[in-house]
Parts: sequence; C-alpha cells; structure tokens
Amino acid sequence: MINDDGELESDQRMDWQGQKLAEQLMQILLLSFAVVAFTTGYFMASFQMMILTYFGGVVLTTLVTVPNWPFYNRHPLEWLDPSEVEKHPKPQPSANSTSKKKPVKK
Repeated sequence: MINDDGELESDQRMDWQGQKLAEQLMQILLLSFAVVAFTTGYFMASFQMMILTYFGGVVLTTLVTVPNWPFYNRHPLEWLDPSEVEKHPKPQPSANSTSKKKPVKK
C-alpha cells in the first residue's frame, strides 16, 4: 500500500532473500519455457506455436516474479528506530588509514 508520501509501506517491500528467490525463479522458468517452446515448435513444425508457447511462459513468469507475493517477504529487515541511530554516531575514518604508502622492499 502507498502512504501519503507516495512511498511503499515497509510491509510491502520485498526482502533481500525474496529478491534472490524471484531472480532464480525467473531464470529457471524462462529457461524451462524456452526448452518446452523449442520442443513444441520442433515436433509440430510450427514457428508460430513455438513463439506462442514461449510468450505464454513469459506471461506466467511475469505473474510469478513481478508482484510482491507474501512468500517473497519471509525474512523482513529490522530497521533501527531513529532514536537509536542518534545514540550510535557514525565512525569517523582515522588519519592513519587515509594515507596509503607503499611498503619499501629491499
């Protein structure tokens, strides 16, 4: 659901593992449908049937991977409360780490 600021609410966002799963499903489904479409087109001797079969696979893959289904959000991220962020300041880089000198070999 979109809030008043035009952003998705936190429970609607896909987590990292969900993104990885969606990517893997997309690759597996598209490859599978390509093999099925080629085989169908070859045995029926019809290029049109091959294209239609693959197009159906692309549509099905899109319906499986693009919407934010609940199984893509099984591992939601726990964000810090803004008051907690203020208590833990960002670490500053030290002066020693900024100078990059090459060691002298003898």
